[in-house]
Amino acid sequence: MGRDAGFAIMIGVRDLFRIGIGPSSSHTVGPMKAAHAFAQELEGRKFAAVRCDLMGSLAWTGSGHATDRAVILGLAGFRPDGIEPEEIDTIIAQVHDTKRLRIAHRDIAFDPDTDIAFDRESETPVHPNTMRLVAMDADGGEVLAQRWCSIGGGFIAQEGMVGDPVLEEEEEVPFPFTTASGLLALCEDNGLSIAEIVCANERARTSEAELYDYLDRIIAVMMDCIEHGTRAEGVLPGRLNVKRRARGIKQKLDADRYRNRQAPHAIMDHISLFAIAVNEENAAGGKVVTAPTNGAAGVVPAVLRYYRDFWPGADRAGCYEFLLTASAIGTLTKLNASISGAEVGCQGEVGTASAMAAAGLAAAMGATNLQVENAAEIAMEHHLGMTCDPVAGLVQIPCIERNAFGAIKAINAASLSLRGSGQHIVSLDQVIETMMRTGCDMHDKYKETSRGGLAVSFPEC
Repeated sequence: MGRDAGFAIMIGVRDLFRIGIGPSSSHTVGPMKAAHAFAQELEGRKFAAVRCDLMGSLAWTGSGHATDRAVILGLAGFRPDGIEPEEIDTIIAQVHDTKRLRIAHRDIAFDPDTDIAFDRESETPVHPNTMRLVAMDADGGEVLAQRWCSIGGGFIAQEGMVGDPVLEEEEEVPFPFTTASGLLALCEDNGLSIAEIVCANERARTSEAELYDYLDRIIAVMMDCIEHGTRAEGVLPGRLNVKRRARGIKQKLDADRYRNRQAPHAIMDHISLFAIAVNEENAAGGKVVTAPTNGAAGVVPAVLRYYRDFWPGADRAGCYEFLLTASAIGTLTKLNASISGAEVGCQGEVGTASAMAAAGLAAAMGATNLQVENAAEIAMEHHLGMTCDPVAGLVQIPCIERNAFGAIKAINAASLSLRGSGQHIVSLDQVIETMMRTGCDMHDKYKETSRGGLAVSFPEC
C-alpha cells in the first residue's frame, strides 16, 4: 500500500458537495443547521422563550442572505437538505402572522422582529459569522446559551471549537493527506490517481455503491438546477429588482444554432449560461448543491455540464472522476485556508470552486496527477485577491456573473495544464497559503459585509 494508513481529519465528497437551499451556505445553510442543532439540545428542557443574535457578517448582510428566515426554519426543526423551497414562504409567513413557533415539541411565543436581532456592534473574536442562541425560562433565566460560527460552505462549529484540531473528528483512512504535495506523493507511491485515492478514503466510511449513489444524486441535483434555471423567468428577490437572464440567453443561443450562425465563442456563452442558471436559482432560494459554497455553486455544475455535453467520449465514470478529484482540491483549501467569503473574500469561494472544477475537468479529460494539480493551481492563482462585496447584501451582483467567469477560467486552466507536463514553479500548496494570507490582509469591509467595493459604489435607486 506504500505509506502507512492512519488517521486524518476527513473532509470528503459528502462534505464538499451538499444539497441545500439558497442564497448562501454561510449565511443561510450554516445558520439553519446551527439553529437546528440548538433546538435539538433543547429537547426535554423547560423553556418559555428563545432569542437569536446575529453578529459580524451575519448582521451586516444577513437580511439580504435570508439569515433570519434560516434561523426560524432551523429552530422549527428543518434542515437545509430536508425542506423544499416551495414550503418556505408559507412556514415563515405563519410564524410572522401568529407570533408563535414550535421548538423541540414546545409551542412558544416568538416574534421574529424582536427575537432575532442583527447585532452590528458586538465583537466576533473567533469568526466573522457568529450567532448567539439563548433559551430562557418563564422568569427570564437562561436555560441554554450557545455561540455558533458558520465557517463557510455550510460547515458549522460552536465558537470554542473553531480551529481546534484536537476537537476535530478524525477518521481512519487508507490514504491520509493534508497537502497537495502529500497527496501527489501518495499517488506516486501507490500508482493511483487522485480520484482513486479519494474513492479509497470515502470507502472507509461508506460502501462503493452508496458513494456512487450519492454522486449520482449530486449530479442529478446539479443538472436539474441548470434546467430549472434556464426555464424560470421573472425578478429575483430583493430591492435590486434583478431580472433573471438565463432563459433569455438560452433562447438566443438556440435561435443562433437553428439559423446556423453560431459565433466561434458560443461555447463560452453556453458555459456562462449554465453557471448563471444555477446562481439565479440560488439567489431565488432554490435547491442547489454547495460546491463548495452556495455563492460559488454555479462553477462546478457549469464545468461538469460542459464536460458531459461537449467533451468527446464523456461518460458517467468521467463525471465520477471529476467530482472525486474536485473534492480533493476543496479538502485541501478547507484544511489549509478557508472557503468562507466572510473570512478571506470571494477568492475563497469562487477561487476554490474554480480550482476544484479545473482539477476535476483535467482528470476527466485524462490528465496526469501532476497536470491535475497544475490545473487547480492555475485556477486558484488567478482569483487571488478577489473581494466579496455583494451589492445590497444580496448574492446577485457581482456573484451571479462571477460564477460564469470562474467556470470559464477553470476550463482554460484545465486546457493549459493538459498542454504542459505538469511541472510548474508555484505549487498548489503555495497558492492556497497565499490565498489565506491575502484574506487575512484584506480589509473587513471587502469580506461579505457590503461596506466596501461595489456595495458602496453602486447608487441604489
